[in-house]
Amino acid sequence: MRPQGRGSRLAAALALALALGGVSAQVAIADDDTDVPTRKQVREAKEAVDAQTLDVEGIQEALDAANDRLEAAGIAAAQAAETYNGARYEAKLARGEARRAAAVAEEAADDAERQRLAYQNSLVTSYTHGSSLGALSSVVESEGLSELVQRSATMRNSEAAMDARYDDFLAAQTEAEDAAADAEEALDEAEDAEESARDARDAAQQAADDAAAVAQDIAAEKTDLIARLAELKGISIELAERRQSGLEARAAEVAAEQAAEDAQPAADPAPPADPEPSGPPAEPDPEPQQPPSDPNRTPPPAPGGGAQAAISFARAQLGEPYHWGAAGPGSWDCSGLTMGAWSAGGKSLPHYSVAQYQQSTPIAASQLQPGDLVFWGSSSSSSSIYHVALYVGDGRIIHAPRTGRPVTEESMYYWITPNFYARP
Repeated sequence: MRPQGRGSRLAAALALALALGGVSAQVAIADDDTDVPTRKQVREAKEAVDAQTLDVEGIQEALDAANDRLEAAGIAAAQAAETYNGARYEAKLARGEARRAAAVAEEAADDAERQRLAYQNSLVTSYTHGSSLGALSSVVESEGLSELVQRSATMRNSEAAMDARYDDFLAAQTEAEDAAADAEEALDEAEDAEESARDARDAAQQAADDAAAVAQDIAAEKTDLIARLAELKGISIELAERRQSGLEARAAEVAAEQAAEDAQPAADPAPPADPEPSGPPAEPDPEPQQPPSDPNRTPPPAPGGGAQAAISFARAQLGEPYHWGAAGPGSWDCSGLTMGAWSAGGKSLPHYSVAQYQQSTPIAASQLQPGDLVFWGSSSSSSSIYHVALYVGDGRIIHAPRTGRPVTEESMYYWITPNFYARP
């Protein structure tokens, strides 16, 4: 029988490589006369499989890094949006202070004018009834000691009244000048605050645009990475996408469960989950869906009559789009939604998450009741707050998350654990 040629030996080596790794591999084929792969061929086939395994791990790390960059871009956009809300809030306060200062200045000017007229009238009256010399003459011409004392006292009283009128006029004039200076300074501060608000608005728009661009780039990057992952694993792109979505959804669930356990240390710990479920996972929904309502479930008690009205208002906005700086109707940002909700509940809150916290009563996570507010900050200082949501009970919130995600109801641990809590 004619010995097999080089093509048969190549096929045998490739078959071995495929059997070892389940994927295609580049191997060096020795040009010899045996049908059995050499040790070198086996070693190279194994190294190819190991290299592709590292590629899969590297792709998964790249996908995780892409998600981290997406989250960081979202946080930066949220911080810029709330900085804008804060600048608007400060500008509103400064403009109100300028109006109050102008009103005080106007009142002081009116008082100074009244004092001037009073002093003027005193002078006219004094000269109408005679000069000081005439008054002195009348004193000299007095008949008897009693009349002398009386006319002297009258003259002294008249001069004292004139001096008092003059002093009142000077004091009112000084107060009016000070008030006018304060009003001018307050107006300058209001104009500076409004300029800062315009700058913050532009920065918020830029941050939103940057976040959208990052999201688009990362979406394209993830599409390419998942395609490579599918190729390396020998599965369809659709299955690879479902697998990746399932992993991300499960990771979010595990993080939420851990955060809930940390907030309630007395609860029994949940059993650890497998890092990756066996077999293809069920395809998750691209966005969190609203849980089905249970007509038999009794809602937990609310702190005051306004809380349920606030929650009802927020629920009526579910599905409406997020837009930074918006406070309805039809679109919202995070603090705009909580402001609108609590306005329906009978309490006025500013359109700024930091100020909402500062104007509410701080509480602990264990004290949360429906209608309370939960906040996210980048540090232990409340001035770092950049996101707020309305707590509705059972560890759930209603909020306007970010661009691309509408008003939704979900676990308050869906993302990062909140670090501030307050009751309006």
